[in-house]
Parts: sequence; structure tokens; C-alpha cells
Amino acid sequence: MRSDRLGETLLRKRIALPIFASDPLSSVAYAPQEIFLVLSISGIVYFQYTMWFAVAVAVLMATVVASYRQNVHAYPSGGGDYEIAMKNLGQTGGLTVASALLVDYVLTVAVSVAAGVDNLGSAIGFVGEHKVGVALGIIVLLTLVNLRGVKEAGTAFAIPTYGFVLGLFVLIGWGLFKAIVLDDELRAPTADYEVVAEEVGLAGFALVFLMMRAFASGCAALTGIEAIANGVPAFREPKSKNAATTLLVMGTMAVTMFAGLVALGVLSDLKVAEHPETDILINGMPAGPDYHQDPIIAQVASAVFGDGSFAFVYLTAVTALVLFFAANTAYNGFPLLGSVLAQDGFLPRQLRQRGDRLAYSNGIVLLAVAAGALVYAFDAEVTKLIQLYIIGVFVSFTLGQTGMVRHWTRLLRTETEPNARTKMKRARVINSVGLFFTGSVLVIVLITKFTHGAYLVVIAMPILFLLMKGIRAHYDSIVVELTPPPAGVTLPSRIHGVVLVSRLHTPALRALAFARATRPDTLIALTVQTSPESTQHLLREWADRDVPVPLTVLDSPYRDVIGPILDHVRGIRRTSPRDVVCVFIPEYVVGRWWEQVLHNHTALRLKARLLFQPGVMVTSVPWQLGSAESLEARRTPGGDLPAAERDSTTGTAAHDVLD
Repeated sequence: MRSDRLGETLLRKRIALPIFASDPLSSVAYAPQEIFLVLSISGIVYFQYTMWFAVAVAVLMATVVASYRQNVHAYPSGGGDYEIAMKNLGQTGGLTVASALLVDYVLTVAVSVAAGVDNLGSAIGFVGEHKVGVALGIIVLLTLVNLRGVKEAGTAFAIPTYGFVLGLFVLIGWGLFKAIVLDDELRAPTADYEVVAEEVGLAGFALVFLMMRAFASGCAALTGIEAIANGVPAFREPKSKNAATTLLVMGTMAVTMFAGLVALGVLSDLKVAEHPETDILINGMPAGPDYHQDPIIAQVASAVFGDGSFAFVYLTAVTALVLFFAANTAYNGFPLLGSVLAQDGFLPRQLRQRGDRLAYSNGIVLLAVAAGALVYAFDAEVTKLIQLYIIGVFVSFTLGQTGMVRHWTRLLRTETEPNARTKMKRARVINSVGLFFTGSVLVIVLITKFTHGAYLVVIAMPILFLLMKGIRAHYDSIVVELTPPPAGVTLPSRIHGVVLVSRLHTPALRALAFARATRPDTLIALTVQTSPESTQHLLREWADRDVPVPLTVLDSPYRDVIGPILDHVRGIRRTSPRDVVCVFIPEYVVGRWWEQVLHNHTALRLKARLLFQPGVMVTSVPWQLGSAESLEARRTPGGDLPAAERDSTTGTAAHDVLD
């Protein structure tokens, strides 16, 4: 796609919602279950309090959504919490948020895909038996779809996301209607099972710690809210208004679905455990290693609609799909954030470039590789991965809200218009409340999740922080070195030309002619003797053709070509430090990929070594062979090859004549 077609990829709200909100919407598929899992440590005695945790998480979610609506209006450029922290808390705060968000996006893909495979495994046994392989395959598929472009990905993911939302609202509405109005008893498939308490008779600090951990696990429902703030540039005009509206709709849906699903879980008396093979008792006996613990949506759907019913199968399918597609939130957020960081010099510059389809291709591929590695390392287990998940989320939440409070405070110092001051004060109050809640949750999460795997994130974030600082220091040092001195660049005293030859064929003669045309102060031809017979043959040809350039022969008893050439060039530089050496390398160009493996690439290795020599210039003199010329003739008027040949010729390169 042409660069001037970027506007065509911008998103309407109805497409932006499934792209950016699929993660927070789909997190209700596993976040409620995490509360039940933690409470199962003490048996089912505390399951009755699950609804209170749902209310607390819903209040927190509403507060964060309200806070991020202020962020979207104040900072619509797409940097999100990173930009807010960078401008209001300095570089340290900004890079801390950036490292947290990068980790969060990678975990979003890993957790969402693993949860989707888990849900799909409840209906398809093969998936449950090969979770890691299926999860990696899904990541590859998502990567390919996103490489096609943002708009295409949104269109592909819109139907399953809306199908999931519709199905879940029908499930919650009909389930509550049956339980409350019709007074029907909802029975989950696990209602008659027993849960063995891992820790019996909790009291005091142990009980408080358990409650804190259950609340922290439920807070996984907040993941992905920040993606809309980071993706404002992808919206159509008016960007801020459309993003804020999408955020409000998403928050309302997520709060309703989360609370409704927890309520149905309590009413249907479902049973889950962190270690179901030993802690779930079926008819008084442990479930055993072959037991597959169905996710909360599958159990509730079975209680409301009946196991195996059309509605049950539909919900299982769309839940798995939307969990897979929830990773798309990260596929849009990670590349955008990576582009902003690369533009600021904190990540490699390759991440700021758009690909052929106007997507940030390098960022998409990097995200896929990192998420795939996590899925493989943690066996696609949601419970293991989710322990790492929300640390980064709440670090960015807390620092972002801190930055917003400072932002409004700074603006209020200079603003005099009464209506504007009133709006700023209201926004500051909202962000202050958000800061209090998210900061409190961050402390709780750190305390309760640290020993369960969150320490890995605590280690990874400082590593990313230092890596970004190092990358910025590298780019800054380059800028300093490349800044021209006030007096300008000094001309070299003399230029010494060196033409490399092995045989006196057409490419070598062309290189000699070109070198003579540049008129260096001195010019020699240089060959390395690895075979006395070949050298003698070259000397005879040189004399027969009466080449007007002196030929220097370097001996190489160990048959090394590169070493003697480097020593000779360094010798010229040592003798005349203010002079420049220009090395001319004759090369021929092949046009087919398989032809490349037939040559030794000596020129490529030699050029790589010469580039590190100060005062040395390298000039390639190409000679196109017939296959290269026929390749060029097959190009379209726009300069591209036919689609069938494009991928197979991307490695076309020059090969030296030193072989």
C-alpha cells in the first residue's frame, strides 16, 4: 500500500472496538475463574464471598476507565502512559512505564492464546492434549493476519468479538432470569464435586493475604484498558473523541460481563482448583491426572443452557476465538509503542518503519517471537502465565495516573479561564482517585504474586529499562561523532587506489578502467598468491595485455586471502596517516537464489573487515551476469518482480571474483 493511503487504514469506532477492546472484554473469560481458584486454597468455604471481590474489581475497572478517558483527551498522539510519564515524570518514569508496557503486551498474547486453547480444549480433546503446539500455531496465524494491515485485522476480528459479547450477555441475562425470576436451580457440571482445602482454618494475616491474592487475581480483568490510549492515532477524526467513546463502551461491557459471570458462577455452585488432579474429589476420589478442568464460561454455559446444547457449543467456540483475537490488542499496541520508542531513540530504528501493508511489521514479528517463547517455556498454562501478567499493567497504570495528576497541576498554575479550570480540577480529581486505586492494587499484586512467578517480571523490567538506556546512549554518541566540526571536513593529502584481482577477466578489467577514471594519486593492482601456477598465469596475461597499472603480488602460505590484503592496506595507512586508501573490488551479480550457494562470498567478508579500518574507502564495481540481466528484464514498470518470483529473489547479491 502506498504511503499516501495511510488514511484508508484509520478505524471507525465499530471496527476499533474489537481491535483494541478484545483483550479487556475477553479477560472476563478467565479473570473471574482466577478468583475462584485462589479461594479454593481454603476449600469452598470462602466461595460465597466471591461476589464481593467482583464488585471491588468492577469499581476499580470503572475508575480506571474514567481515568483513561482523561488521558485520551490530554495526550492523543498515541504514546499513552509512556508519553505521559516521559513528559511529567522524566526519562526514568517514562522508560519504567515503557518497559512495563512492553512486558504486558507480550504477556497479553501469551495469556490470551493460552486461555483460548484452554477453552477450546474443553470441547475438542485433541487441542487439550497438544496445547503448546496449537497455541504456537495460533500465534503464527495471528501474526500473518496482522502483517496484512490494521484495517484487515479489525475486519477479520470484528464478527467473533461481537459474537462473544452478544453470547455472553444472553448467557448472563437468561441465567439470572432463570435463577431469580423462574427460581430454577442452576447446576454446574462440577456442582457435586468436592474441593480439598490446601490450607485449612486460615485466620489472621494468612486469611488477609488470601483475600488480597484473590482480589489481585481478579484484577486481571483490567488488562488491555491502556491499549486504546496507546492506539489513538489509529482512530478516525476526531481521534480523541472516538477513542474516549470506544473506551467508555468497552468499560461498560467489561464491568457488566465480569460481574454477571461471577454471579452465575456462585449461583451454579461451580468448583475449580489450582491443582484439580489432587484437590478436586469426584465421588470421594481425586480427579486424577486425566481430569480436564473446564473454564468458568464452559461450566456456566452448561448450567444455563445444558451441556452439548447449541448455545453451549456456540459460547465455547466464540470464547476461544475472542481469546485468540484478544492478542490482537497487543499486536496493535506493541508495534505502535515500539515505533514511538524507536522514534525517541530508545529502541532500534527498524521498529519505527512501516512495512509494505503500512503495518509496523518488525514490531509485529518481534512480539510474536517473544510471546511464542513464553508459551513454550510455560507449557501454555494460563495459571502459570497469569502470575506474571498484571504487574506490568499496574506499574503503567500507577505511573500514568501520577503523570496525569502532575499534568493537570502544571496547567492549573497558568490557566485563568474559569470553565477550563473547573474541567481541569475535575479531571485531576478523577486521575487522583485512579492513582490511589491503581497504586494500592500494585502494592497488593507485588506482595501476593511475587513468589508465584511475578519476580520474573520484576527482573525483566529493569533489564529492558537498562537496554533502552543503552540504545539511547549509543544513538546519542553517534550524533555527537557525526556532527561536523566548525572548520568543516579536512581533505585527504592523497588518495591511494588499490584494485583487487585474482584473474584478468572482464570484471577485473572494468574495475581497473573505473579506478583509472577516478584519477587517484597512486594506483596499484593487488593479488594474493594462494597457488603459484595461478599467479604465474596472471603475470603472463598482465604482460601480454600490457595493463598500464603495476601489479603487486602478496604471498599467503596459509591460503588466506583477506589477511594479507588487510595487512597491506594497514601498511599504507601507517606510512601516510593523512592519506586515504580506496579499495576497488570487482564483483559479478547473479540473479537466482540457488546460484548464490555456488560462490564463496569472499568479497562480502572482505568488505565487512575493511569497513572497520579508519581512512579506508571501499568501492564495489559490479558486473551483471546473464541471470541478473534476465531478472531485471522481468521486473514490472513499478520496479517489482512478478509475485511468484518476488520472495525467491530477495537474496540476490553481488559475488566477488576472488574465488
